[in-house]
Amino acid sequence: MNAQPPPSSEDTMPVSRRTIGPYVPVRRLGEGGMGIVYLAHDAAGRQVAVKVMRPELASQEQFRSRFRKEAEAAKRVARFCTAPLLDAGLDGEQAYLVTEYVDGPDLSSVIEAQGPMGGSNLDALAVGVATALAAIHRAGVVHRDLKPSNILLAPVGPRVIDFGIAQLADTLAEQTGTVIGTPSYMSPEQARGEAVTAAADVFAWGCVVVYAGTGRSPFGGGTTPEVLFRVAHHVPDLRGLDERLRPLVERALDKDPERRPSAQELLDRLLGREEVAVEAATRIVSEAWTSPDPDRTGAVAAPGTVGLAHEAGRTSLAEGVSRRRWLPAALAGAVAVIVAAGAVIVFQQFGGGRSETPDGPLATRDQQISGIPLKATVDAATRQGTAVSVWLTVKVTGAKSWWPSDLFGDEASKVSLIDPPSGSKFSPASKDGACLCTSLPKQWLKSGDSLSLYASYSGVPDDVEKIGVDVPGFGLIPDIPISEG
Repeated sequence: MNAQPPPSSEDTMPVSRRTIGPYVPVRRLGEGGMGIVYLAHDAAGRQVAVKVMRPELASQEQFRSRFRKEAEAAKRVARFCTAPLLDAGLDGEQAYLVTEYVDGPDLSSVIEAQGPMGGSNLDALAVGVATALAAIHRAGVVHRDLKPSNILLAPVGPRVIDFGIAQLADTLAEQTGTVIGTPSYMSPEQARGEAVTAAADVFAWGCVVVYAGTGRSPFGGGTTPEVLFRVAHHVPDLRGLDERLRPLVERALDKDPERRPSAQELLDRLLGREEVAVEAATRIVSEAWTSPDPDRTGAVAAPGTVGLAHEAGRTSLAEGVSRRRWLPAALAGAVAVIVAAGAVIVFQQFGGGRSETPDGPLATRDQQISGIPLKATVDAATRQGTAVSVWLTVKVTGAKSWWPSDLFGDEASKVSLIDPPSGSKFSPASKDGACLCTSLPKQWLKSGDSLSLYASYSGVPDDVEKIGVDVPGFGLIPDIPISEG
């Protein structure tokens, strides 16, 4: 394990060099096992975070070779829920990495200061980190040290950092005999010294979600050997974790890496869709991530990290939480999150007559939810001016009975229409404070039973001829033609 230095009290520590490559340091953010991190300006005057590697490492040919290789791989990571690597270089005996500067506290600081998060806040975090891992893994990179201090909470959502130096740390490990990684977030295969793959990051994702939702690691604390033994041999402690997320977290924390879902599968299950694009997931998280009223923000005396500074020291939360306290209260309306074993989103139902289409349904989709096979059918979508009405059917196709409220809630007000070209989202209209939709019956549906759903939407532009219907649990059903009613 890399030793973490104590927080520095010198937020404006003078720098010893006028430039680092083409970058002008502004102030030192801190120092860690791999090097020093600076807040700097690029040639255009934009803020960036520059990590300068330790001179004794950078002077070694083995390290420099790994540095070039890992930097090129990290540059391929798309900037979806990550702090992207912008540049890497060698300046004499100095090797440096440059990332986008993220103005926000790290997850561990927020949890320490405000306690565990829950509900839609936790959902958005789980989606954002899974999105980042999907982008990282797509580039052929394994993070290897995902942990709360490597997740920054920016105004537009969570951002995963430090995915470009994992392999570089091997040089330090070989020299010092230290364990690379943080024990509480390491996978069993890492604890055993086995080969590390993307599955290790998925395991760490599960640990991070447990920490965010409960305020503690699923494998407890103590000495490094104690924690690693529990990681390798004990079941995780998931007490207090949101039951809707628990089944997916349990799969991510499987001792066998072959049985864990991939990061893309995490994302698909969380959003209830098939092959969710990281671009779309990033947009969903960013649109959902709301900054609360500054008047509600209180000063919080807790450390936070900025940019790459998680390893390199800490800054005051005056730069993070105290200025933009991370407690978005209206997140659920924008993040459509569902987990296989239970609904995270509330899907409300409408009571209304269903319009029959002579040529059959417009679209169907099969999905297994909480182990129960279901089929969603879009039966009709009709327009009267800028008002669009949609009729849906959900049928129980498996042998088990199903309680619709587990997935939809009391009514279907959260079934949305999406106009893909513009990205516009339409929620059901309301009248006299009530949703123009059918209330959900409180009863079990047996095998073969069907549930009819109806919703009316206003303000859909006249030139929209096809619409996407976003059904919780089933995801976005695209290209539904709208006919004149």
